Amino acid sequence: MALLALVLMTSSAGVMLMVATASSAVNAVAVQWWAAISVGGMVVMTAFIRSGETARLSDPSLTVPQMVWTITSGAVAYVLAGDARGVVPAVLAMILFFGTFGLTVAEVIGIGVYALLAFGCAVAATTRFNASPFGYLDTAYALMVLIVLGGSIALNLRIQRIRARLQEQREALAQALAVNRDLATRDELTGLPNRRAMQDLMELERRRSLRSGRPLLLAQLDIDHFKRVNDSHGHAMGDRALQAFAGAVRASVRDTDVLARWGGEEFVLLLSDTRINDARDLLERVRAAVAAMEIPHTSGTLSLTVSAGLAQHVPHDTLELTLERADLALYTAKSLGRNRVAVAPSPRRGSRSHSAQT
Repeated sequence: MALLALVLMTSSAGVMLMVATASSAVNAVAVQWWAAISVGGMVVMTAFIRSGETARLSDPSLTVPQMVWTITSGAVAYVLAGDARGVVPAVLAMILFFGTFGLTVAEVIGIGVYALLAFGCAVAATTRFNASPFGYLDTAYALMVLIVLGGSIALNLRIQRIRARLQEQREALAQALAVNRDLATRDELTGLPNRRAMQDLMELERRRSLRSGRPLLLAQLDIDHFKRVNDSHGHAMGDRALQAFAGAVRASVRDTDVLARWGGEEFVLLLSDTRINDARDLLERVRAAVAAMEIPHTSGTLSLTVSAGLAQHVPHDTLELTLERADLALYTAKSLGRNRVAVAPSPRRGSRSHSAQT
């Protein structure tokens, strides 16, 4: 944008020099000085911007200083151009339009007021130093400047309002997309990652484990006799129980562990960089925390227990196979009376079915 402003100023200076050459009524020396100073000022600002020194400023492109400089130069050009000053409003319109996309509403109004004052002084100076009386042509030029100023300010303010509306729409769209992404990856009831998100996380951790050689474990957790909760106390109480369960488990695991709702009352816990014995101890803490919960309801309190099956991922195995082993361990925990943790043994070569250790 700074280069565009420099091009506009250079083009304006070229037009003024042409006017000075063609009209004997114009002070050519004054116009040459004006052109040198006007273009020189823009060259300095452009170089300053290109140097990167303005990056820390609130207006790194120096839009307001550039517009003040060009409006001031335009007002001086109005005085110097003589009978050819009719070209100045067109240049002024370009200057004001140049700043449309870089200014706030307050800055647009401020620039507009400054332009009115600057060109008001220019018209007054023209009247003061003009040997001939202020005629119809001078009146037409002055009115043209006012029309250009008023129209440009109105257009700029209109564009600013459109930009503000578009920004609000973009922010609303971004919020809606964020909500959609969250709904696509989170369980709405518990706030936990859902099955789809957990599958992506497990695959990511599987690759990390394969590269680093660090252990990766998966645990299947299932709330014992959860159907009885829904049947005896209703689905609303069942939802509260699921939320309480999720909160108790999250409070018992580490920040690096990931708990996801797999479906219904089934949950999956991902444990990375954890030894099997430490993982079992952690699941025992989870089991005890769940058993200690008391969820109030209309006829007293509700207690829950959880069964868990734990399996260590074997490099180059699929995650589905590891989950299968964790599920078999969970089945073992259930068959041994529930409210316990069972660990799947390491798979034997060529075998895909194993008993679990409790």
